[in-house]
Amino acid sequence: MNTLIQPKVLKGFRDFLPDSQILRSEMQEKISKVYQSFGFVPIDTPVLEYSEILLRKSNGETEKQVYRFEDNGKRDIALRFDLTVPFARFTAEHYGELYMPFKRYHMAKVWRGEKPQSGRYREFLQCDIDTVGSDSPLCDFEIINVQKEALKAIGVDKIKININHRGIFNRFLEKEGVLPRSEDILRIVDKIYKVGEEEVLNELNEYTPSKEISSKIIDYVTLKGSYLSVLDKIEEMSGGSSPDSERMRDIYKLLQMSDFKDDVVLNPAITRGLDYYTGIVFETFLDELPSIGSICSGGRYDNLAGLYMKEQLPGVGGSIGLDRLIAGLEELGLKADKKSYLDAEIFFQNQDKIMYYQRIALHLRNEGIAVEIFPEEKKMNQQYAL
Repeated sequence: MNTLIQPKVLKGFRDFLPDSQILRSEMQEKISKVYQSFGFVPIDTPVLEYSEILLRKSNGETEKQVYRFEDNGKRDIALRFDLTVPFARFTAEHYGELYMPFKRYHMAKVWRGEKPQSGRYREFLQCDIDTVGSDSPLCDFEIINVQKEALKAIGVDKIKININHRGIFNRFLEKEGVLPRSEDILRIVDKIYKVGEEEVLNELNEYTPSKEISSKIIDYVTLKGSYLSVLDKIEEMSGGSSPDSERMRDIYKLLQMSDFKDDVVLNPAITRGLDYYTGIVFETFLDELPSIGSICSGGRYDNLAGLYMKEQLPGVGGSIGLDRLIAGLEELGLKADKKSYLDAEIFFQNQDKIMYYQRIALHLRNEGIAVEIFPEEKKMNQQYAL
């Protein structure tokens, strides 16, 4: 007797029943329309890349989460852990075919072997936009603006966008003499909302020459206040005015001229754990459920494509984590209740009327009405699918 295999998905992976997938698909469609309205065009890239491509600019924490293996041809390959690094490779490989600045969007799954928990999965969908080929602060602002409009299009408007600048933080670390440990410090600070100030302080003590410097870092990343008051303070702590701090003032002016009101705060704790960010960084949280984590994040990465080409190509991008966002909205009461796309159904009552049913269905579909014909005779209540 054959033993049946138990049907189950891997931990951190999920199936989606029709109601859930319809909700996801409709959200993707609304988001893509917003992206297109700002001039972004779609691309696609393979789910597998050479490990060298994906991991050249990553830190140890990222490498631990990557699904990596040797294929039958003895090639070292990996599943993409985000859509930005493959886009940098794509840009370098197709540079001569692209017009600059190039604005793309990409909606696809990525994979990370992190610990599954509420809103965090090992396979998840990202909705990315990026602009490469321009260093203008207008591009930084546009990425934030587009993602805000995309969230608004799917009914998410109670948000807080936290922004910061990696360059200012690096100047602060340089002033304190710990810039060579910036990767470790950034990785530690990035966890402050997950593990708390005390644990971050204890970890920082392992990488700084004194507890005093560790405390200064905590003081820096926990600054609170209005956008401009926080900017004045981090500017002072990092050694004074710089092109980076002036850029943040330019972005503030753009925000003030737009419909942002109190949606944006300057938060020095936002550092983004990925090493390739060089300028502005941002993370977006639901006002009613900040504990779910960032639902939309990104930043500027002016040196990433330089790993694959001689030209330095400035870039900035942002990504909506759709699966985490939906998990948060479901926790707040969102229900996926649409189980099909049908507007009507034709009941099967008589074998002799098959062609009649087909003619009715054809007429309805020509009028834009989604309809199906039940395929066999059954009791009426067993044919009802809507």
